[in-house]
Amino acid sequence: QVQLVESGGGLVQPGGSLRLSCAASGSIFSINAMYWYRQAPGKQRELVAFITSGGSTNYAESVKGRFSISRDNGKNTMALQMNSLKPEDTAVYYCNALLTTSDHSPLRSYWGQGTQVTVSS
Repeated sequence: QVQLVESGGGLVQPGGSLRLSCAASGSIFSINAMYWYRQAPGKQRELVAFITSGGSTNYAESVKGRFSISRDNGKNTMALQMNSLKPEDTAVYYCNALLTTSDHSPLRSYWGQGTQVTVSS
């Protein structure tokens, strides 16, 4: 059993900052890439950022220069530092990880339950 749990969401004013965290637990052998997605009301889920096991990162154009993704491989955690937040960043943010549960198991995708981020004055 694998669980991904997000935390750190909330209400923040435009221009403010939030830090999201994702903790993976359970029968984890190794974690490949980790991702942050978001879904705003009435819109499709979109990729915000991802980080590989080696630490390479990639960001959506809309968040480049404002968001920073990081991970701690030893603790199976990931974070998303969000600065200069805009109302259009309002969404439910989801953690996703590609991981294996044993030495011989295939990579599988796991999702967290999501955390709400609201940017409003």
